[in-house]
Amino acid sequence: MPISLSRRHLLLTAAATGASVALPAVSAEMAPIDREALVRRHNPTLSMVDPHAPLMLGNGNIGFTADITGLQTFIEPYSKIAPLLTEAQWAWHSFPNPQGYTVRDTQIEIDVRGQKRRYGYIKDWAEAAKNPAVAWIRENPHRFSLGRLSLDLRAKDGTPARFADIKDTRQTLDLWTGTLTSRFVYDGEVVTVVTRVLPDSDTIMAEVTSALVAQGRLGVAVRFPGVSKTLNPDPSDWTNPSAHTTIEMSRKAGEVRLKRQIDATIYHAAIVAPESAIEASAPHSYRVRATTPTLTVMASFSPDPLAVLPQPVAAKAATETHWIDYWSQGGMVDFSGSTDPRAPELERRVILSQYLMAVNAAGVFPPQEEGLFSNSWNGKSHLEMHPWHSAHFALWGRPHLLEKSLGWYVTFLPRAKARAAEQGLKGAWWPKMIGPDGVDSPSKVSPFIMWQQPHPIYMCELLYRAGDSGRILKAYGELVEQSADLLASFPYLDAQTGMYRLGPPIIPVQENFDPLTTYDPAFEVAYYRWGIETAQAWRERAGKGRRADWDAVLAKWPDLPHKDGLYLPVRSEPDFWDKAAGACRSNAVEPIPKSVKRFSDSDGRPNTHSELAPNEACQNRDHPSFLMPLGWLPGRDVDKPTMRRTLDRMKRDWDLRQTWGWDYAMIALTAARLKAPDEAIDWLFFEAKNNHYGQSGMTPRVHLDAHAAAFVPTATGAGVQGDAGPDGPGYQRAAETYFPSNGSLLLAVALMAGGWDGQGGAAPGFPGNGWRVRVEGIHPSL
Repeated sequence: MPISLSRRHLLLTAAATGASVALPAVSAEMAPIDREALVRRHNPTLSMVDPHAPLMLGNGNIGFTADITGLQTFIEPYSKIAPLLTEAQWAWHSFPNPQGYTVRDTQIEIDVRGQKRRYGYIKDWAEAAKNPAVAWIRENPHRFSLGRLSLDLRAKDGTPARFADIKDTRQTLDLWTGTLTSRFVYDGEVVTVVTRVLPDSDTIMAEVTSALVAQGRLGVAVRFPGVSKTLNPDPSDWTNPSAHTTIEMSRKAGEVRLKRQIDATIYHAAIVAPESAIEASAPHSYRVRATTPTLTVMASFSPDPLAVLPQPVAAKAATETHWIDYWSQGGMVDFSGSTDPRAPELERRVILSQYLMAVNAAGVFPPQEEGLFSNSWNGKSHLEMHPWHSAHFALWGRPHLLEKSLGWYVTFLPRAKARAAEQGLKGAWWPKMIGPDGVDSPSKVSPFIMWQQPHPIYMCELLYRAGDSGRILKAYGELVEQSADLLASFPYLDAQTGMYRLGPPIIPVQENFDPLTTYDPAFEVAYYRWGIETAQAWRERAGKGRRADWDAVLAKWPDLPHKDGLYLPVRSEPDFWDKAAGACRSNAVEPIPKSVKRFSDSDGRPNTHSELAPNEACQNRDHPSFLMPLGWLPGRDVDKPTMRRTLDRMKRDWDLRQTWGWDYAMIALTAARLKAPDEAIDWLFFEAKNNHYGQSGMTPRVHLDAHAAAFVPTATGAGVQGDAGPDGPGYQRAAETYFPSNGSLLLAVALMAGGWDGQGGAAPGFPGNGWRVRVEGIHPSL
């Protein structure tokens, strides 16, 4: 079951800005952290199926989701949005395109200050449905599942085992060595399965031990699916064997090499099982059996023909060494000795998040929001989410894991420059929703999302600060330069104010604004300025000097939008907070029981729970990104008392039901920089559907019924939950995981434990009472 801890008095009070704050118990003289003990005390252990939390193995490039048997044997006990896949960063497929659709076929012309510019803008989904190019470009390319490894377990009469006949299940993921050990009893015999994913080879290794193996009743099945027309959350098609091919390229004792083809997509696989028999059992299916009590099987996958295949003894040692090195190096935080009852749970979340992000966000391509667990948005990556997935690696002393995916930007840079030129701009324009080809998907939102544009600068700056600065300057100087050129050329000079303006068209982080009328979103105003200034610093570090054209833009840069002592989400909505406190007040409900009262109006009226459906015309929902200029960013030109008042108003007037998994850590960042560490902790534990960290360490993605059509994959039945759903009436679950939650948590804890520029003291983001914090290897945040 999901684990959630909270206090009834969460966020009732906030430390005044500038007030002295007691620091937690922390000292450089403390004994080194016993990292093995710390990690292993949070090993997930299951004694029964958790339908929402199957455990994952992986190496950042391939992910393998296992059931309670340690492989992918029984699908039925699991949620339909936990499909038990084997996905890889390189595994992409496209359906045939005989009509030759291109992205231009999905674009329309929009007037941008007298110039016609092309955007993949969908004004209305019903209208877009009449254009088949829209669906094809959105759906292609898409991630697919490479194969399924399962136990071939038989009753005495030869019929397949049923899940109901599996007894005494127990499963433990040893995080320290990356080893999953699963044990159960079938027909009176004990079965033990040890599963690993190799670190430098996209290989799943399983060791199966039982008397049933030698009896011929237990083996391993390796099967290969096609690709379903229904791509989310499970792209696998097991019903059309003639739609794909599996060709044996070579065979010898204990080894079969295969070539797989699905339409134009080709990949390679191999099955290695020393001293065992590998036989084809059906189209695209193989069965592996042994005559001894232990059967060892390895299934390898690759986009290219496999060269030397791994061997079991070396594979086991390599996997254990890889994970021990991962935990032994880089950052670590230990909360043992704390008296706050939430400390063990925060420690668990941090450890599991470090593990999950190494599995899902440490590959060569920016990850999708569900990582390698399942598909959403056809498996495509959302570049605005990339730092939430991966930026923490630099702060936690593992910058090489962030750098692996940063290389994609360097490769794509020429096309990003071409896109900027199409828009009449300088520099590089980064897309939003993409496959590895970088083609932006048409959408009502995606074409106008612009907060990903400074991300390459942000991530490069974190790499620079993490070490090897000279090499980083040389390797990424051009990437930073071109990204900043876009930031400086995207705004336009407003003749009335004499200041630059961002948009229209633009959609901010908070995605519920009209792209054709919105301008000057608060976070983007701050982030673009920070990006240009940081790029100037990069030029100075490289001995090039500042660019005068950029300084000219900065000289007329707009301030953060504000009114009546509060920061605004966007300058184009000056009455935002008046509406939030008035006509849209009914939206500001809380995901807590009616008996719990947390915030109150200034006149003393309680902000009690409401069961009203959300008013879609109201905008006091989604990401409160106007807080991010002081939190994600260090807060240049932010007035802290104004930000304090804005945070308080957000707490009172925001519809916190309609927030996402990374919002809570994002708000904690702001609270920490406002010297309110108690409040920062409270936000990390804010009671919301999307802030429940389950047994595997994952958080779900849950939406209100009103939004189910847009977000929940109803083709799987996942959206048809009603009152019986895991999240209760009024909510529908779209995904069992949402990895920006984990990445944002690590960013927040890094800042709270490691501090930030200009902030003295140890672990400044943690309260002085109840917290004992030991910190190793975490770099200060910006």
